[in-house]
Amino acid sequence: MSRLLGKVAAVTGGARGIGRAIAEAYAREGAAVVVADIDGDAATETAARIAVTGARALAVRVDVTKPAEASGLVDQAVRAFGALDVLVNNAGVIGRVDWLDMTESEWDRVMDVNVKGTFLCGQAAARHMTARGTGNIVNICSNSAESTYPTTLHYCASKGAVKTLTKAMALALAPKGVRCNAIGPGPTETALSHGRLDVASERAATLAHIPLGRVGAPSDLAGAAIFLASDEAAWVTGITLFVDGGWLTF
Repeated sequence: MSRLLGKVAAVTGGARGIGRAIAEAYAREGAAVVVADIDGDAATETAARIAVTGARALAVRVDVTKPAEASGLVDQAVRAFGALDVLVNNAGVIGRVDWLDMTESEWDRVMDVNVKGTFLCGQAAARHMTARGTGNIVNICSNSAESTYPTTLHYCASKGAVKTLTKAMALALAPKGVRCNAIGPGPTETALSHGRLDVASERAATLAHIPLGRVGAPSDLAGAAIFLASDEAAWVTGITLFVDGGWLTF
């Protein structure tokens, strides 16, 4: 349990769901963890849960759509722990609406968090990492980058953008010693999915599309996040690792 020993990792959207699972897993692997979230109280709660285990943890309230706050996240990590080795761009939002009724403000809301937030936080972290000649960025994508839905068109488009952005970031940063990969979760039990999965017919339809027969838990993403952040993946960059119970085999 020491694959990230001595590393400093920041996880956006780290207060709950997949972000919390990754932050806690990184702490178990020896990393100091910055729990970053727009909900500062929830970030503080998660950081306290991690600190109880003896790991180092810091809560930071951050709006990933604001350039100054994205840069501030990196600055606070460096001030607290001396460096930033790993960034997980996990902050994300979703909306469900017929695309013919979708407003510009709804489109912008999802794109701003999911795409611009990934760009801004990734850029801020990369500036620090390239100056050191080492670092690792993990973007949280989705199987919706490949498998689309008519009522979440903007979310699907945003995750397709994250998948492509990951490849472009990897190409730009590889000569500077920084890796960038993505994880594409399938249907997972989080606050973002409950609006759909709480409907019995929707859950049944979802399960029928998952060869492994169950909806994912946030902890199912932790192993992939540890691998991509660790030296075990030292020759891996530019990929999206789908962790979806076999969803994309259809």
